Amino acid sequence: MTNKAYITMLAAVLPNAPVANHEMEAVLGTVNGQPSRARHTILRSNGIQTRYYVIDPATGQPTHTNAQLTAEAVRKLQDGRFRLEDTDLLACGTTLGDQLVPGHASMVHGELGIPPCETVTTGGVCIASISAMKYAVLGVAGGEFRHAVSTGSEAVSMLMHARHFEPANDVQVGALAKNGALAFQKDFIRWMLSDGAGAALIEAKPADEGLSLRVDWIAERSYANEQPACMYVGAEKRDDGRLRGWLTYDPGEWARHTLFTVQQDVAQLNEHVMHYTVERPLRELARLKEMDPDDIDFFLPHYSSHYFREPVRQHMLKAGFDIPFERWFTNLYTCGNTGAASIYIMLEELFHSGRLQPGQRLLCYVPESARFSTAWIHLTVCGPDHAP
Repeated sequence: MTNKAYITMLAAVLPNAPVANHEMEAVLGTVNGQPSRARHTILRSNGIQTRYYVIDPATGQPTHTNAQLTAEAVRKLQDGRFRLEDTDLLACGTTLGDQLVPGHASMVHGELGIPPCETVTTGGVCIASISAMKYAVLGVAGGEFRHAVSTGSEAVSMLMHARHFEPANDVQVGALAKNGALAFQKDFIRWMLSDGAGAALIEAKPADEGLSLRVDWIAERSYANEQPACMYVGAEKRDDGRLRGWLTYDPGEWARHTLFTVQQDVAQLNEHVMHYTVERPLRELARLKEMDPDDIDFFLPHYSSHYFREPVRQHMLKAGFDIPFERWFTNLYTCGNTGAASIYIMLEELFHSGRLQPGQRLLCYVPESARFSTAWIHLTVCGPDHAP
């Protein structure tokens, strides 16, 4: 980019109290009144110790909508220098909004009640929030916006409630114990996903005080031309790999076919996810962007489960791009897998940790298995004088 854009403030919201592993079923409920036999195996694989839900354990009802959670994160961007009324772009990415229509950004705008501004809703799964950030960055760098806000959020726990799931049978539970990859059945998704929201303020110059993150580039790659859908909601996967969407079913069939639970093609995921989201794009980007792994001070990977930590590293090595674990930063284990919000929540914690110094470089990795896409962000820490 000829002109620059800077992340001058980051904010995050994790709803309600943290939920420990032994408390999860009290919030999400039991299927047919029976505790999950797969939960312990799944939690050993994903490594998550605490996570957050919008569900009130006492009532089973949400304390926040997705739009309310996102608006709360945006409000936290106000730091005495920036006023919400000055927002001229609100770009919001999420996997599942609170409704099909209107778009998520419009609902967040309504919650905020700020003056008219441009809004854009970006769809997808984890990369939805990166697309929102890229829209904001390009708009600021191009002179279209002065104070752009981008967000990533999820309030998916209501979809994870027991009423949406069938119990796992003995064969499935046994398979989970033998093969961690098979944990990406419906029950894995249930015990892994959680809620949260993050927001970034993007401006054309660094903040007058403290640190900012210069956005050097954001690169996304889709491999939908080579692979069928792997994760989906609101559809069934046919034998030929195509999806049959919910609109082609009668309403009475929606529940019978469990169309609105998260579905994952486990075999396809295990075979292809690392190649398409790590090794292949990293080979290309390292060459195109002239990246040297020795120059990266912090690597922020959004992996959905501890199960994938080592495979990510091994496929980085295959790409000739070695970043040792001591330079990795993640809060997966304490914040959970918050999908589209995850990279914002990671960046927010690191940004306010006191560990960053001008000149340091950050590389963020965000995969998406819905139809094998990946996003990478390169940032440089700057002071008020623009100098890294």
